[in-house]
Amino acid sequence: MDTYGIISLVPVLVVIVTAIITKRTVEPLIIGALVGYILVYKGSFFTEFLNGFSTVVAENAWFILVFGFFGMVIVLLEKSGGALGFADWGAKIAKTQGMTILITWILGIIVFIDDYLNNLGVGTAMRNIGDKNKVSRELMAYTINSTGAAVCVLVPMSSWAILMISQYEDLGVLVDGSSFTAYIHTLPFVFYAWAAILIVPLIGFKIIPTWGPMRKAQQRAAGGDTCSPYYHETHKEMEGYTDVKKSNPLYFIIPLVILIVVTLVTNDILVGMAVGFVVCFVLYIPSKLMTIGEFCDHSVEGFKSMVLVTAIVISAFVLQAANAELGLTEYVISVAEPVLSANLLPVISFIVCAFIAMCTGSFWGTMTIASPILIPLAISLGGNPLLAGAAIVSAGAFGSHACFYGDAATLASAVTGISNAEYAKTALPMIALPTIIAIVLFTVAGFVW
Repeated sequence: MDTYGIISLVPVLVVIVTAIITKRTVEPLIIGALVGYILVYKGSFFTEFLNGFSTVVAENAWFILVFGFFGMVIVLLEKSGGALGFADWGAKIAKTQGMTILITWILGIIVFIDDYLNNLGVGTAMRNIGDKNKVSRELMAYTINSTGAAVCVLVPMSSWAILMISQYEDLGVLVDGSSFTAYIHTLPFVFYAWAAILIVPLIGFKIIPTWGPMRKAQQRAAGGDTCSPYYHETHKEMEGYTDVKKSNPLYFIIPLVILIVVTLVTNDILVGMAVGFVVCFVLYIPSKLMTIGEFCDHSVEGFKSMVLVTAIVISAFVLQAANAELGLTEYVISVAEPVLSANLLPVISFIVCAFIAMCTGSFWGTMTIASPILIPLAISLGGNPLLAGAAIVSAGAFGSHACFYGDAATLASAVTGISNAEYAKTALPMIALPTIIAIVLFTVAGFVW
């Protein structure tokens, strides 16, 4: 098809610059899409933009329902107290510094359904245990955030996975006719997430030592002061979950296990989420954990909590529609194909996307912008599209881990009582190790697979 040449890059550049300036996600995507429609349709851009938006919403009702059920189940698990009960139950066996990090790590892996729930639930349960066993709040924040997005991208039932599955579906990246199965085949190549997760227990048991400012924080904690200077200055504690009483861990485990099993059996996460929602109702109402009115209120709260996520995905699809009209993918392929080899595409994709994600704080935005460009490019070059997808997902996980003003790092910092600046100072040097490992592995994988 005809392309607009270098002009087709303008909407993406607008998104990146706007995201860096505003530190927001939805607005840059919408502005970028609007710029694209202006370039294509000139004076009639507004009508065409609204028509395009309506079409995208109509064509992606499935994802809206998935995100809605997802939000409802998350809030119900939180409000039942089962998530806190489960985390508290696991914390009882953490008796040493190494075991504290290990249990925090294990809980972070198990509470995979959402990185917000992960950071808040695990952090609330484990921070006082960490104080008792002389784990600095800075190391606790690093540990908690290492099992946030990094775990979520490795589990195909998480919000992060749903996002990438939607990208695969839209781009026609299928394995056995399924974008869900394609994502599962991607997981072995998500090198950054694997490295970030596996390094944590090695640090906890001092097989890998801490270094830089994190070492100084641990030395301070060894002297009995686990809290950061920021905490002593402000005496702020994260107040999340204070309105929720702990309950039987089974109220968390049973809905989650059934949700996972149904999703795997039906190969449809919407069915799994819907069944998980029904199981919550069957468990929570008869046991009087909540009234029917409270159940409905929490469900509405959960649905509303996913409005931003839904807006990101829908806005990204509108941007993709504008980019398609401009011929962005075709232009990028025509420029990159003569100078870029399929072998180097994975590592370059990871480095570039990781940089953009960290700078913008827009992890999902980066993934949704990069996927329709880099995955078709990989196919055109004769490379492995799943490896390109893994590089993009890894970059998103890196951004969530490393962007100290991003939502995940902010939650991890707040729940452990440290400032975002202290998180950046202590965590970023530690994050360098899994980043280097990922770069090496993506380079090797590009030549092997």
